[in-house]
Order: sequence, then structure tokens, then C-alpha cells
Amino acid sequence: MTDTYRLHRLHLLVALVAAAAPAAAAGAAYPDKPIRLVVPFPPGGGADTLARVVAHKLNEKYGQQIVVDNRGGAGGLVGTETVARASPDGYTLLMGTASTHGSNPSLYEKLPYDPVKNFAPVVLLASVPNILVVHPSVAAKSVKDLIALAKQKPGAINYASVGVGSSQHLIAEMFKRQAGVDLVHVPYKGTGPALNDLISGQVQMMFTNLITAVPHVKSGRLRGLAVTSARRSVTMPELPAVAEVLPGFDVSSWYGLLAPAGTPRPVIDALNREVIALLQGSDVRERLAVDGAEPGGGTPEQFAAYIRNEIAKYAATVKAANIRPE
Repeated sequence: MTDTYRLHRLHLLVALVAAAAPAAAAGAAYPDKPIRLVVPFPPGGGADTLARVVAHKLNEKYGQQIVVDNRGGAGGLVGTETVARASPDGYTLLMGTASTHGSNPSLYEKLPYDPVKNFAPVVLLASVPNILVVHPSVAAKSVKDLIALAKQKPGAINYASVGVGSSQHLIAEMFKRQAGVDLVHVPYKGTGPALNDLISGQVQMMFTNLITAVPHVKSGRLRGLAVTSARRSVTMPELPAVAEVLPGFDVSSWYGLLAPAGTPRPVIDALNREVIALLQGSDVRERLAVDGAEPGGGTPEQFAAYIRNEIAKYAATVKAANIRPE
């Protein structure tokens, strides 16, 4: 073995060690600086509330500040694009939702991000079922009754939503399509006005947030017929799921953690493990229950498959109903 050959091997070994050392150190040290968690909606909503719970818990675990960055605008497009264009190093994360990675890809012709290609799913955080409520004057005490009534009187039942393209609108259109009924959409500018008109009998039904509707159901001002999740809700287990009448019906609001595409897999796996662990804590579960939310979990691959299914589900509804956001 010549001196030249030995020198060449030494140089090669040094190069390999130098290349591997930073990567190993980075993986072992993550996170070694603050993490930005982008919420693509204003403060105070469900996404923001959950983000702050997750941020607090990860801060306790990592000893690094998790900064919640509210980037509202354009139905979640602004903040979501911000993360899609961020450096894929694990230090910028997104609080994704059923709109950013479910309905928006079908509602907007020119989306500034690709919900699949531009993101690395980390974990599904939580899901929140909606509830189907009707005015007490409606002669229906079950989903079966409502479907039968709607078929007897096509176009006679009005349903409220908080606007064209809103989750309430899309859920109702999915219900119409699967049940084969004709219902009339009445959009409002906000949950308050919509619920007020439903309670006064100006409209007959609505799919709305579970926690928002529960007080009105308990007071008798509204009648709850079913929840929209695949199974009954832990918040109101006495209510059946729509799926018990319409098999496969499963439409919930959901929240999940995503990173920019290209984020190292060890970082994704570490975040997945830590978030699943915090979701199993009794304090977190109790906090989620306050909002009618149920903890998520699963692998990054399972979350990726869930997102693809959500996009396809909303795409079929938006196309069938020819919905365009106002």
C-alpha cells in the first residue's frame, strides 16, 4: 500500500466523518432553538386554542420556546403558504385543518400551495364532530324521519350555514347527496345570526359546532338529531351518528401538525412521538373535551392517507354542488 493510497483513504475517511457529524449532532440536538408553530387563522378559534395547548406541552418537554404565530387571511391560505415556503428544518410547523388540507384545494382555483407535495404530515392532533340540529317544530325526531320528510316535501326544508363554501355548507351538501334529498341553502354571516334564525324558526335545520349547539339542545330550543363523526361523540353519547343511517358518512372538523416537505424524517418521527405522548395526558384530554374534541394520533403515513381522503371527499362534494366561495 503506497503512501499516496494511504493519504487518499485518510482524506476520504475525514470527509465522511465531517459530513456525518453535523447531521448526527443536529438530529441529537433537535430542537436547539425556538420552533415557530403557524396557525393560519386569527387568535381565539379552535386551531389557535389547540396550538397553544400543544406549544405549552412541547415547551415543557423540549425546554425550547414554541412560538404560536397567527397568520390569518384568505381562509387559511396566507399562513399555510408561509409554511409551504419555509425551510424544511423542523423549526417551522403548521396547524393544518380540514379547510387548509381538505376543502380549500377544491374551493380555490389557484391555491398558492400543494396540500400534498408541499408538506410532510406529522400527526393528526384532534377531531371535532358537528351536530345536526333542527327547530322543534320540524316533524322529525331522527335522521330517518328527516330524510323521509325531505323526500315527501322536496325543497321545503331550509338549512342555515355561515356562508357559501363553509364547513356547515359542505357538510349539508354531503348529507343531501348521500341521502338523496333536496334542501335549500340559506347562508349567513356568522354562527350567531344563523343560530338565532334557527332558534326562531326562520330556517329549519343546521349542521353546526357541537359545543355551540349543546346549550340550545339541552334547553329544548333546538332538537339534536345526530353527530357527523363516524362514531358517537363522547360529549353527547346519547346522540347517534349520521353514519348509523347513512353508512360511511364521516365529516368532522380536524386539526393536525404538518412540516414543510423535505423535513428530515428523524425530526418528523421525534415530533410524532412527543405529540402522541402529550395527547395521552389526562390534562390534555380534559382540555380537548371542553371543546368537544377527541384526541388523534397515528403515524405520519396514516395522517397523509387521511389528508388525501379528505381532499377527495370535499372535491366530490364541491364539484357535484358547483360550489364557489364568495
